[in-house]
Amino acid sequence: MAGTSFTLDQSKTSQANSSNGFGGDNSTRFALISLTSLFFMWGFITCLNDILIPHLKAIFSLSYAQSMLVQFCFFGAYFLVSLPAGWFVEKMGYQKGIVVGLVIAALGCLMFYPAASLHSYPVFLAALFVLASGITVLQVSANPYVTLLGKKETASSRLTMTQAFNSLGTTIAPYFGALLILNEVTDSMSANSAESVQLPYLGLMAALLVLAAIFAFLKLPHIESAEVVDGEKIEGSAWHYRHLVLGAIGIFVYVGAEVSIGSFLVSFLGETDIAGLEETQAAKYLTYYWGGAMVGRFIGAAVMQKIDAGKTLAFNALCSVILIAITILSSGTIAMWAILLVGLFNSIMFPTIFSLALSGLKKHTSQGAGILCLAIVGGAILPVLQGLLADSVSVQFAFILPLFCYVYIVFYGLKGSKVVTEK
Repeated sequence: MAGTSFTLDQSKTSQANSSNGFGGDNSTRFALISLTSLFFMWGFITCLNDILIPHLKAIFSLSYAQSMLVQFCFFGAYFLVSLPAGWFVEKMGYQKGIVVGLVIAALGCLMFYPAASLHSYPVFLAALFVLASGITVLQVSANPYVTLLGKKETASSRLTMTQAFNSLGTTIAPYFGALLILNEVTDSMSANSAESVQLPYLGLMAALLVLAAIFAFLKLPHIESAEVVDGEKIEGSAWHYRHLVLGAIGIFVYVGAEVSIGSFLVSFLGETDIAGLEETQAAKYLTYYWGGAMVGRFIGAAVMQKIDAGKTLAFNALCSVILIAITILSSGTIAMWAILLVGLFNSIMFPTIFSLALSGLKKHTSQGAGILCLAIVGGAILPVLQGLLADSVSVQFAFILPLFCYVYIVFYGLKGSKVVTEK
């Protein structure tokens, strides 16, 4: 790929790809290990939104729908940035895409400092947009790169394993946020409560810049089958692949459902007929939701070495449908633990849909990854719709929206993921 700094020759890459699902030689294993740090970081940052939402809702006296603008601006960046990011990665390479993404995300974290000082909700939203733009470039670069670093048959398993470390980040983030952000709030209408986000996000900025420096100097394997050389003309388009288009819809509804549930958990667990928890205590229960996803991804990575990825996806989605139905129809601890258990079954969905959708795209892989990351905009749209439902009906009944999302994912796992190329 033009402009890349990948140095491993193709014979070594081919040997790595043919050995096992997670890469056979030291260079490939090292690349996968290095990439897990990125998955951890963007999982950690994304999950902090679930802490920011109730925090900013209290500070600025927002409705549920208004507070969901946090997710709208964050995931809206995926819609605007994904296709340009796919073009950039296609031209410059996966590694440079990773470095650029980390630097942009660090800039977004820095913007939290003036946002808190100015006590301005619009500036917070702008900071979230910039932060998410960087993470979008990371997603477009890292996700397809992991699917290509090994055998095609175990791509879902391999991406699920690296995504497990994404879930480790989402598991730790609620405790981090509850301790350093929510515990600092003494008066929800004071400027000091807004300033409680400054130190945590400055720390994240420093960590992102360190990672950018590391990845700027790493020597990672190149994947010749997915690379575009200078002057090469590529026939067709990723849009011609039916399973990719249906997979993009799958990513849209999955991310929308996952983010909607996470965004409303603190408020839902605060309901008197559910658990009646204070915000700080309810935030800690987010760990069970995201921690379940982490455990499920480690299990899923092993399971999908033996069992068809599409069937595993459909099974997990069906379990999520059942659990959400229980959440809507019950109350107390049953409703609380039913919705928290959805995290366990969410575990393998994103990496499985992503890898199934990219299967067989070859030189269209970068474009396909951009399309799939574009679909992450579901995390911007569906939480706002669920917020409107919560405002007009109830927080509990609003979970009907993610229930229908999981019904579609059952279809994609059983039928929609089958590879059919349109002529």
